[in-house]
Amino acid sequence: MYRTDELVHALNVRDLTDPAQGPHAMQLLIAELKAALDDPEEVRHHPLVPVEHNYEHLGYPADAITRETRYTRYVSETCMLRSHTTAMIPPALRHATPDVTLICPGLVYRRDTVDRLHTGTPHQLDVWRISRRPERLDDLIDKVVTTLLPGKRYRTIDARHPYTTHGKQIDVRHDGQWVEIGECGLAARHVLKHHPYGLAMGLGLDRVLMLRKGIPDIRLLRNADPRIAAQMLDLAEYRPVSRHPVAIRDISIMADDSEDVETLGDRIRALVPEDLIEEITILSETPAEDLPDHVRKRLEARPGQKNVLIRVTMRAPERTLTDRETNELRDRLLQGLRATAP
Repeated sequence: MYRTDELVHALNVRDLTDPAQGPHAMQLLIAELKAALDDPEEVRHHPLVPVEHNYEHLGYPADAITRETRYTRYVSETCMLRSHTTAMIPPALRHATPDVTLICPGLVYRRDTVDRLHTGTPHQLDVWRISRRPERLDDLIDKVVTTLLPGKRYRTIDARHPYTTHGKQIDVRHDGQWVEIGECGLAARHVLKHHPYGLAMGLGLDRVLMLRKGIPDIRLLRNADPRIAAQMLDLAEYRPVSRHPVAIRDISIMADDSEDVETLGDRIRALVPEDLIEEITILSETPAEDLPDHVRKRLEARPGQKNVLIRVTMRAPERTLTDRETNELRDRLLQGLRATAP
């Protein structure tokens, strides 16, 4: 369960989709999409949601791996920080009328890998078309992608989601690679309930904005450097600010056998400023019983643990980190990871 200080920190993260929290280019994407869709209705809810809205009402089975505490940020047994904006859909459907397009933007809270495309608090946008008669999913996909990412090639591949049938993943071609931007499908009957027809879509807004503007690193979306922040107020092509050299530090810790790069990344984010961590890579994992006796004794290794060698790549977007700074960050990580080990 989340500690009070962790919850306060999470709830104080700025939602870039919310005009009440200041202007941002992400809001311009939402405005463009609303202008292109039929009968749009924007829905916003508090990010603390009942667990049943996030999982049960959407059809997630009780043993779904995503429910595990390593991935979900529980506040209590019945309350959590939403892991997707789709958690807004079940309550929104109670009041929705047919022939409406529900637009649900906001922050979501996850434990995820740490690299230039991922963050623990990404922004998502759910687009659900509720109608009296069947409508084509392909038409919705085309309208959304061509509105948000004009001129980009896209493809869909079959995928499964608990709240859709005939599900698809949406990928966009960028710099010679396919980049996933969202998922969609026909809204499942157990979610729609009393509504006749529906199309369901969830988009990763951070990634869409990065592709639209050519932004190379997700941390830039929140960067306070005036040269960068000023560029986050429009949808013009991003003009790179000079890059600074990376600083790499390797740290060795004992961790629970169940820990992986996502959970370790979440703990690292809590210990140092997120905009300084560019990437986290696990170089090796050695079960405690395979360590030499003197190493096991020095590390105070216990059964059910493993020795993890982690490579932390650090880079400040607006300046060069000094050796002293990076060494202090490494020492803070070592001390903090050992203190918070399960």
